[in-house]
Amino acid sequence: MKVPYIEGDNAKIERVDLTHMNVIMFDGQKFDNVEPRRLFPISGLRKYITLLDNDEKEVAIIRNLDSLMDDSKKAVEQCLNEYYLIPKITKVYEVKEVSGNINMHVLTDKGERKFEIWHRYNDIKIIHGTRMLFRDMADNRYEIEDIDKLDKSSRIKLGTFI
Repeated sequence: MKVPYIEGDNAKIERVDLTHMNVIMFDGQKFDNVEPRRLFPISGLRKYITLLDNDEKEVAIIRNLDSLMDDSKKAVEQCLNEYYLIPKITKVYEVKEVSGNINMHVLTDKGERKFEIWHRYNDIKIIHGTRMLFRDMADNRYEIEDIDKLDKSSRIKLGTFI
């Protein structure tokens, strides 16, 4: 079966709970209780979003989130934001290497956090030169949206990574 693409106004999407939605295609197809997931979670935040049913089977794909009707777009964005909850680092208090691991003490939009990174080269990624992603030992993720917007002290502490 060919998976339908959702774009423009060919579907109405309503949020059911934190991460689930109902989709009504204007050709009559219905998909209840589906979860959106990014096919390209690092580089394609707003394009190619797959919709998975309860069995994790792909039932449809949103080509471009920005092409959807406003209410549908808002429903998808809210579900994605809840599923991909990634604290945004706004200040770096301390970065130190201990026994090959990197310990970080930071301020995020969700509060102060201390975490440990195991592999410097696998768990710290720089994307498009100014965005940084971190993965700690517990597989939690953290993000700096734009390194250039951090204060000077924070940029200096991150100096060996940027």
